[in-house]
Amino acid sequence: MDISELFPNLYLGFSVALTLSNLMYCFIGVFLGTMIGVLPGIGPLATIAMLLPITFNLPAIPALIMLSGIYYGCQYGGSTTAILVKLPGESASVVTCIDGHEMAKAGRAGPALAIAAIGSFFAGTVGTILIAQFGPPIAEMALQFGAAEYFSLMVMGLIAASVLAYGSMSKSLAMVLLGLIIGIIGTDVNSGMARFSFGIAGLTDGISFSVIAMGLFGVAEIVKNLEGVGGKRDLLFQKLKHLYPTKEDLKLSWKPIVRGTAIGAFFGTLPGAGPTIAAFSTYALEKKLSKRQELFGKGAIEGVAGPEAANNAAAQCAFIPTLTLGIPGSGTMALMLGALTIQGIAPGPQVMTQRPDLFWGLVASMWIGNAMLVILNLPLVGLWVKLLTVPYRILFPAIMMFMTIGVYSLNNASLDLYLMIIFGCLGYLFIKLQCEPAPLILAVVLGPLMEENLRRALLISRGDPTVFVTRPISLGFLIVTVIFLAIMLLPAAMAKRKEALAGEAS
Repeated sequence: MDISELFPNLYLGFSVALTLSNLMYCFIGVFLGTMIGVLPGIGPLATIAMLLPITFNLPAIPALIMLSGIYYGCQYGGSTTAILVKLPGESASVVTCIDGHEMAKAGRAGPALAIAAIGSFFAGTVGTILIAQFGPPIAEMALQFGAAEYFSLMVMGLIAASVLAYGSMSKSLAMVLLGLIIGIIGTDVNSGMARFSFGIAGLTDGISFSVIAMGLFGVAEIVKNLEGVGGKRDLLFQKLKHLYPTKEDLKLSWKPIVRGTAIGAFFGTLPGAGPTIAAFSTYALEKKLSKRQELFGKGAIEGVAGPEAANNAAAQCAFIPTLTLGIPGSGTMALMLGALTIQGIAPGPQVMTQRPDLFWGLVASMWIGNAMLVILNLPLVGLWVKLLTVPYRILFPAIMMFMTIGVYSLNNASLDLYLMIIFGCLGYLFIKLQCEPAPLILAVVLGPLMEENLRRALLISRGDPTVFVTRPISLGFLIVTVIFLAIMLLPAAMAKRKEALAGEAS
């Protein structure tokens, strides 16, 4: 993007983000995000799902500012308890435990927390710059897409999410198919026929996105975390000393921070990858590049700096495909897209042209939110650790109560409560079967859009299905989709072939 265009847009963004109400919602978002990041097992996905009903009565800009603040705030908060008490609040913070907690046990919790905050702030700032710089040209390119290109792009996004999701690819593909089926429940806009409503009048309008999200991620996560949980937990917390890192710490950390930011930015833009994969990949790279590999796992500061930068860069850059193409790269981004839809805003590149105040206001709020997080995290360390002493038997019923109120307030229909419980049971079953539910929520969001673009493409081409392979951009997306599938299927096929050959040889 041309610099002459960038600064006027940033001026617009900061004029929106610096209003008193938007600053307040930004603060609420990052504060809640940090708090949720501290608490093990809840995470940004469940939190945003629970809070979606609250945003219904808010204007679009403060609603998106608050929800995005929760998302990247979780990445900050997860590192605090990972370092201090070896309890990662977020999955991306698991790798921070390895060296961060060893530093804390050696009396160096202060430098570990400070480096984590510095790395997170740097990565968050770079991620925001990348959104501002590359968002507009990507959106401009996407405006040239037709129905065939959008359909192929969405297919690629869903397959990529399945390939990169945790666990079995076949299970991930099954989640995508189930999500597509759930997404088409309701009345067909063309024929007027009810689909999969089973004679239930409440299902003719489809299932509310919030109900699905709160059940799959909110209720299921609460039930999972209640397994084997007792009362109050005893935590050992020592007073922080020597908060500031030494010159040697900074010297050892700056390269991992830069590398982690680059890796995180790359994984953040990939559907289904996200902060966790970015953090683990960075840790593996830093360990390989380090001249003091023997210290990794025993308190190497590089093992904190790199992964923390990576997970924050990935969290910020995940907004690029979501805001510019309308293609969510993760379950959390799918919820953000759902929040846009709830506000009556069609997701995609037109957001930037029709609502520049929303796009640039959100970008500016990320800079402000990152600054708030640095100020919040270090002084309030004691508060976050005390929060861990709240018994789950008190915390989770309170969360469940707020979720129930939120779901019922959608349509004042008891059917929504029953559906939330059903999806909660389904989500818990997925956890037990080790099925990643994020591809399902992506498919629920993208399913209706895929159907619409499929119909439009076939209508324009007079029913000719070759339209998807005769248009160059559409063909390119489909080729990338095939490559994604080949990357996952070929190693398994080769392994089976080797087993068969070994069996014949014996």
